[in-house]
Amino acid sequence: MDLSDALGGEPGWPGQNNQQGSGGVWPGGQPNQPTWPGQPGGQPGQPAPMWPGQQPNPSQPSWPGQPGGGQPGWPGQPGGGQPGQPTWPGQPGGGQPSQPTWPGQPGQISQPTAPGWPSPGPGPAQPTAPQNSSLKVPYDLNLPNGCYDKMLITIRGTVNQNAKMFTINLTKGNDIAMHFNPRFNDQGKKTIVRNSQIGNTWGKEEREHNHFPFTQGQPFEMKIMCTNSEFKVAVNSSHILEFKHRIRDIQSIKHLVIYNDVTLTSVEIDKL
Repeated sequence: MDLSDALGGEPGWPGQNNQQGSGGVWPGGQPNQPTWPGQPGGQPGQPAPMWPGQQPNPSQPSWPGQPGGGQPGWPGQPGGGQPGQPTWPGQPGGGQPSQPTWPGQPGQISQPTAPGWPSPGPGPAQPTAPQNSSLKVPYDLNLPNGCYDKMLITIRGTVNQNAKMFTINLTKGNDIAMHFNPRFNDQGKKTIVRNSQIGNTWGKEEREHNHFPFTQGQPFEMKIMCTNSEFKVAVNSSHILEFKHRIRDIQSIKHLVIYNDVTLTSVEIDKL
C-alpha cells in the first residue's frame, strides 16, 4: 500500500487531478483549491507564501530543506527523482535499498549458521556468559532451564599452542550427556571423540577423523544445537557431526563444562 492508498485517495500526488473533488489537492491540482506555500493557484490577489528562505519556483514542491522539483523525498533523504524506500535508523539513504536491516547493522542481515540450520530467533533464552577477553578454564556454566529443542550454544576461543586435547561436556549431575573431545594425536591421528557416561560407565565411543577443524594456536567458533533427538555440532560455520541423545530427559542436562588445552573468549546461549 502506498501513501495515496493510506490517505484514501485524497489528496493525490503532485501533478495529479483531484478525485471526486471532496478535498484539497496537492500542488498543481484543480484551481481554487488550497495549495502548498509557494505554489500557484492560491486565492486571487493574494501573494503565494513560501517556506522560509525558499525561492519562487513554479515546479513541484519539495519537503522543507529539500531542493525543489521532482517527487518529494523522505525528510533527511536526498531529494530529486523517485525516492527509494526508507531505511532503518542509522542506515545510509539513497537508492532503492534491499530488505530493511536491524538498527545499527550494515546492509542485509547475515546470520552465520551451519548449512541447513534454522536462523536464530529473538533474544537469548538463558543467561549469557560475560564476554571478557578470557574466561577462566576449567569453565562451568549453569543451565537453569536445562537443554531444550532449538537451543544454541556458541563457544568462541583459541586452541592453546602445543595442545594435546580439549574437552566440552554437557552434564546431568554426575552423568555426562555428551562428551566432546578433540584430540590432536590419537594414535597418530587427529580425532574428535564423542561419548556419554551414565552411572560411572562410559558408553560406546563415536570417532570422527575426516573433519577436524581445530588448529593448535588458532581461534575457533563452535556451535552446538540441541534438538529433541540429538546434538548438532558446527565449527567455523561448517557442520561437522551429530550426537544422538543418550540421556532422553534433556531438560535435566544442567551444566556446560569446558577444560584442558583451550583459552575461552565467550560462551553464549540462544534460542533459535
